[in-house]
Amino acid sequence: MTVDGGGRALRVLIVDDEPLARMRIEDLVRHEPDVTIVGAVGDGTAAIAAIRAERPDLVFLDVQMPEKTGLDVVRELGAEMPMTIFVTAYDQYALHAFDVAAVDYLVKPFDDERFEEAFRRARRRLSLEGMAQLRERLLGVLQGDAPATAPAPSVAPAPTATPAAQPRYLERIAVEVRGKVRPVPVSQIDFITASGPYAELHVAGHRYVIREAMQTLEEQLDPDRFMRVHRSVIVRLDLIETMHRGAGGDYSVQLKGGGKLRVSRSRREALERWLGVSS
Repeated sequence: MTVDGGGRALRVLIVDDEPLARMRIEDLVRHEPDVTIVGAVGDGTAAIAAIRAERPDLVFLDVQMPEKTGLDVVRELGAEMPMTIFVTAYDQYALHAFDVAAVDYLVKPFDDERFEEAFRRARRRLSLEGMAQLRERLLGVLQGDAPATAPAPSVAPAPTATPAAQPRYLERIAVEVRGKVRPVPVSQIDFITASGPYAELHVAGHRYVIREAMQTLEEQLDPDRFMRVHRSVIVRLDLIETMHRGAGGDYSVQLKGGGKLRVSRSRREALERWLGVSS
């Protein structure tokens, strides 16, 4: 398979400040047919120089890098930016990646199957749209002409690498469903439960699994809208109908529309204060 049907191999650049991460992506890319790795660099400044010098078709771009982040690289290059697959350790960066027209994103640690899926998606997009159309769409996003999947800071090219302001609390969480990534508005989440290293978002009877710690989610969700009522449970406050005390001193909350969730004794007082219950 070739980039444009003209016999040219896909030119790939890898950008990550962690040497082991670069080596892993290089190894995975080398197993793909008709691919040439044009470089592997470890920071945003080197990435910008390599993209301008090598003109790759596809860039694997780490988001969290010192000095210049992956998003800074995209903003500085603007319409020069090739098709991009963001690589990140944090799900909350995923929507920002799509806001700047990334074709996909990989959350570390990712497995071989997830990498292959992202690579296939990139090849398919190049085959269907071609680089001219992809760059035109990216330019539209950078100029504010194209719709974004979430409210995003301005991404117009700037003379400095000042980080863009981030929303104070999460408004959307990216989930993967049958190989496709979609944003779930936080306002639609009923409650969240822990499942080992994963968290399960419960949305109108549906369940979405993400690789995120409950502590991280608790810190990123608006405390006026969500409360962690148990070490393994975060609930949307406006869905709480009543709080119950069991015979053994255990507590739980009844949700509107059904469903009961545990409440730990250590978090009972905070929940009672929110409910307006006197001690």
